[in-house]
Amino acid sequence: MILRKLYLRLIGDYPCARFVEAVTEYFEGTMPADERTRFERHVKRCASCRIYIEQLRQTIEESGRVTVADVESLPEQARNELLETFRTFHAER
Repeated sequence: MILRKLYLRLIGDYPCARFVEAVTEYFEGTMPADERTRFERHVKRCASCRIYIEQLRQTIEESGRVTVADVESLPEQARNELLETFRTFHAER
């Protein structure tokens, strides 16, 4: 395991922690080309990050289908919990 980590550092693999931080840049197309190459190479080699990026793609696709009417039709408690989750998320950033 230690040798694998050292090997990955030597070949310039993209660390998973950086991957999670940079995925927004990747989706928005603002990532520099050389970093994008390393990012995509990492995705090909790392099953966990492939799953993560696919989950994000699905979330983006599904959230694009949510309308104001959908949110307004939620029961009041569910809507309040959803709004509180967003408030907490943004307050922590």
